[in-house]
Amino acid sequence: MILGLETSCDETAAALITPDGEILANIVSSQADLHARYGGVVPEVASRRHLELVTPVVREALAEANAELGSVQLVSVTAGPGLIGALLVGVAAAKAIAWARRLPLVPVDHLRGHIASLYLQPDPLEPPFLCLLASGGHTLLLDVRERGRAPRVLGTTLDDAAGEAFDKGARLLGLGYPGGAKIDRVAQAGDPTAFEFPVARVPGLDFSFSGVKTALLYATRALSPYELEMRSADLAAAYQAAIVRALVERTRQAAKQTGATTIAVVGGVAANSELRAALPDAAFAPFELCTDNAAMIASAARFEEPIPYPGYLGLDAYASTA
Repeated sequence: MILGLETSCDETAAALITPDGEILANIVSSQADLHARYGGVVPEVASRRHLELVTPVVREALAEANAELGSVQLVSVTAGPGLIGALLVGVAAAKAIAWARRLPLVPVDHLRGHIASLYLQPDPLEPPFLCLLASGGHTLLLDVRERGRAPRVLGTTLDDAAGEAFDKGARLLGLGYPGGAKIDRVAQAGDPTAFEFPVARVPGLDFSFSGVKTALLYATRALSPYELEMRSADLAAAYQAAIVRALVERTRQAAKQTGATTIAVVGGVAANSELRAALPDAAFAPFELCTDNAAMIASAARFEEPIPYPGYLGLDAYASTA
């Protein structure tokens, strides 16, 4: 049995899976309500909350799986990228558990964890495939050739990530945090053609979302408070449509250039209803595995080389891959 821990941002998560990818427990304690008052994640607040939650979520995962710590054979944890203080909480907890039980430990790259969410039961996806990874902190097009091998980066964002653009857009519209789900919900009642927002044309397969965010800012400034309230659904729908259009166009372009016959979509933005409708032939991560979770981290650990006891005691976290 593999224990996974995830604390890269504002979800404290623990999961237990079998070596063949069956999820026995996947516990996620979100801090969204805690950070909503600030309009986004406050790193210091997140780190302190992880300290309070990491032990309870591990206990809850063990209880849900009807297992004991003695049944765990491998420990895995997100080592980066993410908020460094938050990551350190998970890394320290994982090292302590592994050291106490003299178990091997696998440090997992958070982005490869998202990809590995596609490898879990009951319907695991086999590489090769083109993967769109869209989340609050990252937007990437990846050429995934095989499990356990670093994917080739085909394109990335030059500024904001897609999820970050959703969060900032929701803030401009007064919808609160987290923004992606709120914009998706409000947009259902809106007309996506009521406003015209730009899709950046940048070289290669890269993305840019700063322009559409600025366009929304100007659109909101041009409206009175009453008009903004009355037209918020139209603004949300048009803004969402522009972001989704950028993601879909680039993904289709990458598939054509690489000859990929399978497209996969992972990350928090993969839960967006319009994106799912716009890529009906793609393999999407299950809804419960789109946002940060520990099952995907444990899944990725199956294809990485573990560090034997006690060689991981000097393991550190990293905030970015750059």
